[in-house]
Amino acid sequence: MDMVTLTIDGREIKAPSGSTVLDAAREAGIDIPTLCYMKDLNQIGACRICLVQVENARGFQASCVYPVAEGLKVKTNTEEIRQARKAVLELILSNHPMECLTCSRNTNCELQDLAKRFGITEVRFTGENTQFPPDLSSPSIERINEKCILCRRCITACNQLQEVSVLGMVNRGFDSKVAPVFDHELMDVNCTMCGQCINVCPVGALREKDQTQEVWTALNDPDKHVVVQTAPSVRAALGEEFGNPIGTSVTGKMVAALRRLGFDKVFDTNFTADLTIMEEGSELIARLKEGGALPMITSCSPGWVKYCEHEYPELIPHLSSAKSPQAMFGALAKTYYADISKIAPEKIFSVSIMPCTAKKYESSRPEMNDSGFRDVDVVLTTRELARMIKLAGIDFNALPDEQCDPPMGEYSGAGLIFGATGGVMEAALRTVYEVVTGKTLENLDFTAVRGLEGIKEASVPLTPELTVNVAVAHGLANAHKLMEAVKSGRKQYHFIEVMACPGGCVGGGGQPLVSGPARMRLSEDYRKLRARAIYNEDKDMPMRKSHVNPAIQKLYETYLEKPLGEKSHKLLHTHYTPRKKYAVDIPE
Repeated sequence: MDMVTLTIDGREIKAPSGSTVLDAAREAGIDIPTLCYMKDLNQIGACRICLVQVENARGFQASCVYPVAEGLKVKTNTEEIRQARKAVLELILSNHPMECLTCSRNTNCELQDLAKRFGITEVRFTGENTQFPPDLSSPSIERINEKCILCRRCITACNQLQEVSVLGMVNRGFDSKVAPVFDHELMDVNCTMCGQCINVCPVGALREKDQTQEVWTALNDPDKHVVVQTAPSVRAALGEEFGNPIGTSVTGKMVAALRRLGFDKVFDTNFTADLTIMEEGSELIARLKEGGALPMITSCSPGWVKYCEHEYPELIPHLSSAKSPQAMFGALAKTYYADISKIAPEKIFSVSIMPCTAKKYESSRPEMNDSGFRDVDVVLTTRELARMIKLAGIDFNALPDEQCDPPMGEYSGAGLIFGATGGVMEAALRTVYEVVTGKTLENLDFTAVRGLEGIKEASVPLTPELTVNVAVAHGLANAHKLMEAVKSGRKQYHFIEVMACPGGCVGGGGQPLVSGPARMRLSEDYRKLRARAIYNEDKDMPMRKSHVNPAIQKLYETYLEKPLGEKSHKLLHTHYTPRKKYAVDIPE
């Protein structure tokens, strides 16, 4: 790698040729403030907060786009630069609603942090402010454009990270704003509800649809029996909201907190993750033996399913008909659980805690009522659960570790690893191998499908005649690449796992926000740290295969009869809907 030598604030620094002044400064421990910048994704110099002085250059320069060069001399901390940055920040604040105390991002807002850093106690610039109606059309995501600072980070996440390309700039000048094409609402276009736009927004212009009050109301209703399920990756991220390091598993404390909030039963989505493996694995075996659309593609991720419905409707027959673990749990909560607990299903209020904003959309789909009722009544994100715990005054870190309630709280390590990219594939292979071969799998760790590489491949010999070729993709940009390879015939697989969010559910759109300087300070990707917590917990579990879960075995013996059976098909499987790219007529 070619290196150049430059001087920053009087210090001689070596940096790779082709990097920027901002890169070089941060590598040297010099903190230049930023707002629109996202490393390797959004380097456009839009906000001008990262201004620096470059010798012999005219005016101040945006360090996030200014390239390093041999002999370059840069100053980052003069009085003139500090005042210029402060003036830019004041101009941004002059067109921003001062609603910090009532904003969902209060105390976790990059704009607020910068205002404090620069000592801004009043804004000198006044005048007319832009006024836009909020977009509340989606069951998952709300857009509050009056809070938008036009940093374009959400556009980059949608267009480059996910390649869905729903968001863009609309209008010009003072009327400029971020919106879907022709200023339509999110429900009018092919938004997948993944929430990656929320994860990168530095302010409160994008947020999940808050449903905590609906849950408080149910908890306070003596006629409601309120049950809750928690997704695998929630336990690997919830602790961050209470000051724990990223990658801390807080399973036991999470269960204890839910009990103290007043839930009548605390269950685990891992239970139905194990059930998903039984149904999805059986479906794969049936397709391999009896014929069916191959490759079979997982359907656990509602963001991916919606993307497929919009962008690849011709591949819908390849999707597994198995519902997601959340949806399976919802159907069973008001049938199986209602039966064994002798509670009328209409009295059961089913809540799920998910890392995913798209799960809110999934629960609202008309197909998700096979129990005869709405299967899942409310979906809360990890962030919403944290807000409830804080509002209740619960000292989270002082809680004892507690266990989930049986029978829908018993799970294997295979169900747990659903939370990371490659986890569904690995869990399925653990079961499919033993069912097909009749042999005990000695090494349960399929490491080839783990990690943050965009697309992973593996071949697993099952019989002398059959080697199963599998692939894993996370993030919709990688899903797009993989589907194009399958459609063109360049790649042949038997089984594919797709997760909409980068890193899988650990990087979901409803997880605690890790953005701005906090993300830059991490030595490892935060999604990798969360995934490691899940894999470590799996490794220590005495039961690591879905098909040996005694609670799952009893479910089939006493209620469902068998995988892919009549009752299983009614409650645990679904169908998908080809969708237009836009629900409205968009001119070509």
